[in-house]
Amino acid sequence: MNGPDQTQAFWLDLHIQNDLHPRRFDALDTLRIYLRRVERLSDEAIAELTQTGVVAPPLSRLVYRLERPFQ
Repeated sequence: MNGPDQTQAFWLDLHIQNDLHPRRFDALDTLRIYLRRVERLSDEAIAELTQTGVVAPPLSRLVYRLERPFQ
């Protein structure tokens, strides 16, 4: 079989500062809801994270790093 299986799930892994275990999300929408409600990030910080993969102070109180699957 060539290429990845179409039924294979791809996850977005959110690493928060020095936490050893990432939080895993199935979609950007789910991640954005979590970042607003739980982490209380601003829309500006969420945009920075989803566009560049990293957001840090002063936009956020902690360093957040997002890992995406290869496409």
